[in-house]
Amino acid sequence: MKTEIIDSQIEYERAVRTAAGMLEAGEVVAFPTETVYGLGAAAMNEEAVRKIFAVKGRPSDNPLIVHIWEADQVLLLAKNISPLALSLMDAFWPGPFTAVLQKQDIVPDVVTGGLDSVAVRMPGHPVALGIIRESGHVIAAPSANKSGRPSPTSAPLGSKSRTWGSSVSYSASVT
Repeated sequence: MKTEIIDSQIEYERAVRTAAGMLEAGEVVAFPTETVYGLGAAAMNEEAVRKIFAVKGRPSDNPLIVHIWEADQVLLLAKNISPLALSLMDAFWPGPFTAVLQKQDIVPDVVTGGLDSVAVRMPGHPVALGIIRESGHVIAAPSANKSGRPSPTSAPLGSKSRTWGSSVSYSASVT
């Protein structure tokens, strides 16, 4: 598989459409968030999520964060959400706030590392939100680094292909 890198500041629509198509096909994509680059797959596609663990060398009992594009989606992923949690999500989403909540049964165990909780985040980066929305899937995504290495905060063109080789199908780069 060939890694494709598109500068999303120049070709936003193409970057979003391409990444969304790859996610729909069960592939892993790298994309920017407001904090670090994420390495994502469709959260409800267990095979795709397993690819994240394989690519990163991440232990399977280390849960992933599920990224959403609108706040109401948290209700599909979590139950028994406290008024305090709802207030915090309302105040800090979209943005770099992750809520750890009791998971709904629909959330695959591979995403949560077998735990009864799920981490949910709505990123504030327009490319991340665009990709998630366009794909039509909630996205499981840790940071886009090999396990134990520093999290990437930028992606000069070509860096993902050197880092990931053919393991990552697509990288939406912001230069």
